[in-house]
Amino acid sequence: MSNYPRDEFDRVPENSARHGVHRASLETPTRSLLPLMIFGVAALCIGVLAFFVVPKIAGNDTAAPPPPVGQSAAATTAQTSSDVLPSPTSSATPTTTQAPTPEPTAAPTPDSVVDKSTPVAVYNGTGTPGLAAKYAALVTAGGWTVSQSANWGGLPQATSVIFYSGVTQKANAQALGTLLNITNLVDTAELKIPLTVVLGPGA
Repeated sequence: MSNYPRDEFDRVPENSARHGVHRASLETPTRSLLPLMIFGVAALCIGVLAFFVVPKIAGNDTAAPPPPVGQSAAATTAQTSSDVLPSPTSSATPTTTQAPTPEPTAAPTPDSVVDKSTPVAVYNGTGTPGLAAKYAALVTAGGWTVSQSANWGGLPQATSVIFYSGVTQKANAQALGTLLNITNLVDTAELKIPLTVVLGPGA
């Protein structure tokens, strides 16, 4: 029991459901679960219908139409065979290779033909006597014709040289250079002689 004096808040009717002026009733009204259960069953039925029935209906709409009644099975088989068999222009057809034709041999040009009948002049450009006659004998022994053998009266040469006149005498100059071991070949028309051998130091 409380020892406090009673006040106006303690004056509550005996049959009242209130437990105090400042409190609400602790009792909560009960709700029925029947509408919630009906809604759940309806949603489940709609889900099952959408999962099983709708795909079948949509699949029947997109299916390929059946072949025409007039088309025979033989035509279908022929079309399938033509897709599988290779075409006549397939790479399996053997190809014939053409043998290469031999190229014709080029005809010799005037600058590649050696003519030993061309006269050769031999000059001694050193102070050694008899050197021109010695080399003239070598030229004659090689099958050439010596037109003149004498001492050189032109400009001194640093080495032995063969002068030739024009491209037609180039092959002759090369042949003489091989015979006499002279590598210095000069094309000039000033000497007015087809082939001229000038012996220099070291000859």
